[in-house]
Amino acid sequence: MIRSSLALIAAAMIITSAQAQDAWPSKPIRLIAPFPPASTADVIGRVLGQKLSQRLGQPVVIDNRVGASGNLGADAIAKAAPDGYTIGIVTSSTHAVAVSLSNKLPYDPLKDFTPITMLANSPYVLVLYPGVPANDIKELVALAKSKPGTLNYGSSGPASLAHLAGALFATLSSIQLTHIPYKSSSQSVIDLISGRLDMQFATIAPTLANIRANQLRALAVTGRKRSDALPDVPTMDEAGVRGYEATLWFALTAPAGLPPGIAARLNRETIGILNSAEMKETFAQQGFVPDPGTPDALTAQIRGDIVKWRDVITKAGIKPE
Repeated sequence: MIRSSLALIAAAMIITSAQAQDAWPSKPIRLIAPFPPASTADVIGRVLGQKLSQRLGQPVVIDNRVGASGNLGADAIAKAAPDGYTIGIVTSSTHAVAVSLSNKLPYDPLKDFTPITMLANSPYVLVLYPGVPANDIKELVALAKSKPGTLNYGSSGPASLAHLAGALFATLSSIQLTHIPYKSSSQSVIDLISGRLDMQFATIAPTLANIRANQLRALAVTGRKRSDALPDVPTMDEAGVRGYEATLWFALTAPAGLPPGIAARLNRETIGILNSAEMKETFAQQGFVPDPGTPDALTAQIRGDIVKWRDVITKAGIKPE
């Protein structure tokens, strides 16, 4: 009798869960962006949220949770109820670099999240002050080896991905570069154009005008493929730094324990949005490359990046600020 009652209760719970998934969504959805308004994550979140709202039939409300280099927002996603009404954007900074720098994060980037899909990636372009006597990566490496530690590069701050991109370049090329941290990449670009900096791993979209005006020399991009915006500029790997890849990526996640049916629908709807011509054009204007995929592919990317950046951070002796 007891077994029969337990079986009935279990069956009822399964039916209730299935009904809840079928009815989802029945109210507005919160999409957490872990960076300020007008930031890259915020821009992606607002564009994606608008399209998801149209497909799901419910408002998608952006919630900017700012602080701790994105970690506060990521933690808010992890701590939310796994009912499909809180989703959020995470990045290579919150889910690979942060855990590589510290073992005291309030969340586990793998265990505390339900992966939905990779959204986009934004490769960097390695640009030089034109007065630096190097026309390609091989010449730059040779110059750096002839003057160890003399050449410098800027970034938006210590342990930023642009900082790690330079450290990875130095490690794989067996050269010594001096890192100069700034409060923002826009400030460092000013010094780069004026010649106070030698080089920088810069985001492509805001740097195009400087490249086209010959104020900066583009040597290589840091993604797996060449950038449509700079088709004549080789990848770092093509230029001779084998195995090099450093991209700032953005992904859609939810709290761990999200019902599979809701996770599958979010993946399906988001991929449909990312594959649309309109979304591809919108992303291209911002310098992003759409990168839709499976939850397993996203998990593999996170695992691989944690290992890669932890190795770079250890070899370069980078410490959290």
